[in-house]
Amino acid sequence: MNDLLLQLAVTAPVLLFSMTLHEVSHGYMAYRLGDKTAASQKRLSLNPLRHLDPFGTLLLVMTFIFSSGRMMFGWAKPVPVNPGNFKSHQRGMAWVGIAGPSANLLLAGVSALVLNIFYPDFGDGLLPISIFRIFQLNVILMVFNLIPVPPLDGSRVVGAFLTPRSYIKWIKLDQYGQFFIMALLLIMLNFGNVLYSIILPIYQLFLPGYGF
Repeated sequence: MNDLLLQLAVTAPVLLFSMTLHEVSHGYMAYRLGDKTAASQKRLSLNPLRHLDPFGTLLLVMTFIFSSGRMMFGWAKPVPVNPGNFKSHQRGMAWVGIAGPSANLLLAGVSALVLNIFYPDFGDGLLPISIFRIFQLNVILMVFNLIPVPPLDGSRVVGAFLTPRSYIKWIKLDQYGQFFIMALLLIMLNFGNVLYSIILPIYQLFLPGYGF
């Protein structure tokens, strides 16, 4: 149990920061495209407390503990976006959607660079383990959020390629988002190897010397 709590102590701050940057990136992209909703509500802040969702945070801790540290599942509070402020609703939401996973890709890339330069043989120290956790969690966040299922970011990207009529029907699926998310959780619990098969090549690409 002590090892699990140590893992949680290392993982929780990393995940919290990664999700915060993810959400701020959504808001900043919206701001750049003309929507100042997130800025007006002070959500363009790197203060994690502004982005915490109580139930999503509780679920993160519970899934981590009950899975013995094998997974974490939860969410931060989405930044508010008013697509009516964009010149193109569909393209604007696609850019906002891709901004979050792009931030995770950046964090994963930077942490992988640090590992490749300073810890080519990895090691058992707390620092390399923490840096690897940054890499690992950001790859997972990027891949998961790019799944093209409403209300995940991947669905916003898909929306950019739909006809206006199809797009209206597509975004209406957001109201069932909680059911889609819970279905994904069940799939991950029972078929976690499917997600891992997608993530593993990314691990190998960024950290070729680590022998995954």
